Amino acid sequence: MFKSLYKKCLDLAGHKSSKYYLAVVSFIESSFFPIPPDVMVIPMVISKKNDFLKIFLITTIFSVIGGMFGYLIGAFFFEFSAQIMSFYGYEDKLSNIKENLINTDSFYAWLGILFLAGFTPLPYKVFTIASGLIGFNFLIFVFISLISRGLRFFIVSYLSYKFGDLFNEFMNKYGSKWFTITGILIVIIVVIIYLITKSHV
Repeated sequence: MFKSLYKKCLDLAGHKSSKYYLAVVSFIESSFFPIPPDVMVIPMVISKKNDFLKIFLITTIFSVIGGMFGYLIGAFFFEFSAQIMSFYGYEDKLSNIKENLINTDSFYAWLGILFLAGFTPLPYKVFTIASGLIGFNFLIFVFISLISRGLRFFIVSYLSYKFGDLFNEFMNKYGSKWFTITGILIVIIVVIIYLITKSHV
């Protein structure tokens, strides 16, 4: 099933209405769909280089809106949320999160996790739903989603624009590892800056 969906997304990237399909895929991927929009973004930018900013904006905006929808699923549709969490193997991990969020350090830890989920190959949809389930602050959730999703899709769009097929080959081989390592490094740098700033207050 995964391979057929992946191929379908690739085919849609070459469709004359590809931008509309990209918006749909970006939206549903943030709440339940397993294929990331990057699959469409890269070939679309390579074939339409002048549209790379438009493609970046479509992907980011609809991904964040989809994330907001995922948040609402978690907040108001518990049974459906539980099924999605179970499918991705995260159901058991939610039991302690809500209790721990009253701790300031745990709150900042969840911010870091949200950023990593939006930036790296972690299933972002799981954490949009989880944020709704645990009642995480909605505005902060949207803000972190905008930063993480925007940064990820800008990098993908820009590097596809700049390096074309070379970047596509790189992503196929090393994309998941590269985004994971980069995301972790960004979080570490932010934590270090936060700790330094805190120590001088």
